[in-house]
Amino acid sequence: MRQRAVLARALITHPDLIVADEPIAMADVSVRALLLKLMVQLQRDLKLTYLFITHDLATAKYICDRIGILYLGRLTELGPLPQVYRKPLHPYTQALLEAVPVPNPEYRRTTALPKGEIPNPINPPSGCRFHPRCPIAREICSVDEPIMRELEPNHFVACHFAEQFL
Repeated sequence: MRQRAVLARALITHPDLIVADEPIAMADVSVRALLLKLMVQLQRDLKLTYLFITHDLATAKYICDRIGILYLGRLTELGPLPQVYRKPLHPYTQALLEAVPVPNPEYRRTTALPKGEIPNPINPPSGCRFHPRCPIAREICSVDEPIMRELEPNHFVACHFAEQFL
């Protein structure tokens, strides 16, 4: 009920954009489904745009048209959700999608998860923030921070070597 009240308070001013930071994180499964259904219906009926912040990729897949992937506060990949899920171009996005549980006991992962610890976000590494854990990192990755580049229509990535995934 609390999440619904928060949503109602956000809608009272008739906004075009709602920033929803983990809006269903504390709800149980049945309430999550109701809230997501309500948010999608409101999005359609009121022509809303959500900036939907979540760690739950399954929820993002349900509600988002476009997705941006962040690592230690930096945008690493941005694009249409189906395109990013089908063909992730950043090694971190690939690792995130590979880590999503698959409800099949026969399924075996084919890609190793990133090694090492997540760096300190207060004192992040130089260059690409993912380079200490990246399986394709080279010398340049520890020195130069990659810029966002459009490698496919509306699909942007910040990786020096993302072309190899095309």
